[in-house]
Amino acid sequence: MTDNVRLHPGDPAPDFTLTTDTGDKLALTDLRGRRVVLYAYPAAMTPGCTTQACDFRDSLASLKAAGYEVVGISPDEPAALAKFRDRDALTFPLVSDPDRAVLTAYGAYGEKKLYGKTVTGVIRSTFVIDAEGRIVLAQYNVKATGHVAKLRRDLGLG
Repeated sequence: MTDNVRLHPGDPAPDFTLTTDTGDKLALTDLRGRRVVLYAYPAAMTPGCTTQACDFRDSLASLKAAGYEVVGISPDEPAALAKFRDRDALTFPLVSDPDRAVLTAYGAYGEKKLYGKTVTGVIRSTFVIDAEGRIVLAQYNVKATGHVAKLRRDLGLG
C-alpha cells in the first residue's frame, strides 16, 4: 500500500499551471491575493461529480461574496471538461490534470476504498487555500452530496 501525501493547514499549496475547460492556462499563482477552494473529483459527468459540481455552481455567488474562487480539478481532458461545463452550466474553471501530477501533489490521487475494494484513483478532496498560497483546510474522502453545505459551515459561511 502506498502512503498518500496529506496536506495540512499552514502547508504551502503545491503550485500548478494546467489547461482549463476553455483551453486557457490557469496557474495557482494567478489567483494569489484571493482565497481559493480547489476541489478534486474523479470524473466529469458522472452522477456524484455532477451533484458536487452543481452544488458548487449553486453556491458560487455566496462563496465569491465571501472572497473565495472555486476551481475544480480532475484527470479529464479539456474537451470533456468543456462538455461538462456546458451541460451543467458550470460557472467556475475546471482544470485538466491528465498525468495526475497535481492531484498526487495534493494527496488527492492514490489508493482508496471503493465498494470495499482497494483501488487507485482520484480521492474526492477539497482544499481551501489562503491569499498567500497556504493550505487553510484540507478535506479528504469527502462525500459528493452535501459537501458544499458542510464546507460552508466549516468556513463559517452558514
